Amino acid sequence: MSLESVLKKYDYKFPSEAVANKPAHPRDSAKLLVYDRKTKAVNFDTFKNLGKYLPVGSVLVLNDTKVLPARLPLKKETGGVVKILYLETVGKNIKALSPKKLKVGEKLLLPDGKYFVITDVQDGEYLLRPSFNAREIYSVLKKYGETPLPPYIKNVPLTEKKIREEYQTVFAKVLGSVAAPTASLHFTKGLLNSLKKEGVKIVYVTLHVGLGTFAPLTEENLKTGKLHEEYYEISPKAASALNDAKKNGKRIIPVGTTALRTLESASVGGKLKKLFGETELFIKEGDRLKFSDGLITNFHVPRSSLLMLVSALLGHKKLFELYRLAIEKKFRLFSFGDGMLIK
Repeated sequence: MSLESVLKKYDYKFPSEAVANKPAHPRDSAKLLVYDRKTKAVNFDTFKNLGKYLPVGSVLVLNDTKVLPARLPLKKETGGVVKILYLETVGKNIKALSPKKLKVGEKLLLPDGKYFVITDVQDGEYLLRPSFNAREIYSVLKKYGETPLPPYIKNVPLTEKKIREEYQTVFAKVLGSVAAPTASLHFTKGLLNSLKKEGVKIVYVTLHVGLGTFAPLTEENLKTGKLHEEYYEISPKAASALNDAKKNGKRIIPVGTTALRTLESASVGGKLKKLFGETELFIKEGDRLKFSDGLITNFHVPRSSLLMLVSALLGHKKLFELYRLAIEKKFRLFSFGDGMLIK
């Protein structure tokens, strides 16, 4: 099947006003669509009532990655401004993207006089040598950086300070993502506490969301059956808790595609064994999940690998049937939008 025919299969129309440009307040007042794969029942509720749809003893798996303010405005020596997007630290350098073409040897300045010199460019990615220790980049981003919201979120009525607060989960802990695990944005500390009281176990894993999450699918992705690399990690304690729960027949429900991708990447023979590494896992319709028993997720953009992942749990026909229902019920879409529980 050609790339275009695959993309067309996962395309759909939506009203522009359905795209959320800010989160629900409070977070757990977001709408929730619940689909039971066994009974085929569909329920519409709010996220704060999530607990009533989870069997006692269920395990929710949350991604505790923390979003970096990775877009960094820098001044060129000619006076112009360029906003680079930090990707990673490589030895004494940093790797970044730029919307404008830059030259090797060019100097880019921070407001405090520190600077970067471009040392190399490969496949559109720039290598920059900072005038300071590259390990200090996180503190520089914290001071001067901007949070890179997804390109489909327009006219955001929030300040940078507010975006840093809103585009971050309440349990974010490990710095390293350029995008939030958005299904987890619906959780409040109060909701997490009430779920625990209702007998739901909460376990944290880490997957750092890369820019590839917004990248369009390519022929190469289809040919190799692999996606962009993302680093994940599961602590031995978390793995032990999850393996015990699985062994005892408890329902394992990852929150978000990133948590699901982490579990499925780590699973060997139905047990979590590969506890850290880079994953290129591409999950699509027809693939059998090895460890996850469901999913909590948001509503994804058309023609995306995320939509294809959800079809692995629902099948193509049911996926679009539920999306049509959600749009009819005026659910808000994408990163700041409403959620779905597939059980």
